[in-house]
Amino acid sequence: MSKRKGVLFFLAKFFGSYFFMFAMYSYYLHATQEKGSMFQCAPVTEKVAEQTIAVLHFFGYNAVMEQHEQELSIKLILNDVYLARVIEGCNSISVIILFVAFIVAFPGPLKKTFLYALGGGMLIYGINILRIAFLTVALEKLPEQKEMLHNLIFPSIIYGLVFLLWLVWVNYFSNYKQVRNEKNN
Repeated sequence: MSKRKGVLFFLAKFFGSYFFMFAMYSYYLHATQEKGSMFQCAPVTEKVAEQTIAVLHFFGYNAVMEQHEQELSIKLILNDVYLARVIEGCNSISVIILFVAFIVAFPGPLKKTFLYALGGGMLIYGINILRIAFLTVALEKLPEQKEMLHNLIFPSIIYGLVFLLWLVWVNYFSNYKQVRNEKNN
């Protein structure tokens, strides 16, 4: 019976924190995006596009961004060719919410939980910007591989990172490590 309570408590904390953060993020999107005669992406999506352009400039690419006229996305233009777009789902916030919900559901000491969630979220955000920049370059160099790059290779980078961060959290920082050590002694 105790194991069931533990699993149910884990699921309640995971889904509770996930839906709370997702509701807050949805409210933010609703308040900051504009659809209609003119489209305007949320500021976080614009910031991701700006930082992606900065990374491309750092590596010597001629890159610009512009708001898409017909949808909620930011066009990424490399060497005068529209190659990619940044949409809300590309800004990494949804993935960060999923990551943090797991950390909250599998708790450790409060300070470690907060710092790991913050640091992990920042790492996911940064790797995501690099991922978008490299995807844009890859789409220029390998346009025939667009589906594989966009749907398989580059998503595996971000989700692989999240999975690796979860494993590190559970095995080195969460209370699970302490409980496991107590059972082994």
